[in-house]
Amino acid sequence: MNNKPDINLSNIRESGPQPMLSKILVSACLMGKPVRYDECYASKGAEKLHHLQGQGRIVLLCPEIAGGLPTPRAPAERVSDQIKSQTGENFTNAFIHGAEQALTLCLNHNIKIAILKENSPSCGSDFIYDGSFTGTKIRGSGIVTDLLRANGISVFSEHNIDHAIDLANQ
Repeated sequence: MNNKPDINLSNIRESGPQPMLSKILVSACLMGKPVRYDECYASKGAEKLHHLQGQGRIVLLCPEIAGGLPTPRAPAERVSDQIKSQTGENFTNAFIHGAEQALTLCLNHNIKIAILKENSPSCGSDFIYDGSFTGTKIRGSGIVTDLLRANGISVFSEHNIDHAIDLANQ
C-alpha cells in the first residue's frame, strides 16, 4: 500500500529569487507633500508614483527641507552657482547640503533614476527660473540635478515620468 501523497508536478512552479525592482528618488512635492516654499505641493503624475510607492520603490526627499530650510520660506532662484531668495538671502549652503543628502540617499539605496520637480533651483532638470523673480524660465538645471548627474544618476522631470519608470523597470 502506497501512503505517499499524490503530488501533481505540473502545478509546481520553479520559484527562484524574484528580480529586485530598482528604487527611484522622487521630489516629495510631487507626491503631495506640502514642502514647497509656499507650503503647497505639485502632484503631477502622483497616481503613477503612488503605485510605485505601494511597491516600496519610491524614496521621497525634498532637498530644500533636507538642507534645513523651513516652509514657508521666501521663493529662491538660481543665479549661476548661487541660490538667492527673493528677499536677498543667500540659500546656497542649504541647497548644497540638500543636494548632498539626495546623493547620499541615492548611493545608500542604489538609486539610478530620479524624478524631480522641473523649474526648481534644486530639482529642475531642463528648466529653471532665471533669477529675476519675474517668472522667466531658462534652460538650466538645479543643484541637486547637477550633483546626481555628475554621479551617474539619470534625472527626469514630472513631465517624463513614463520614460523614467520604463528605464527603472529594465
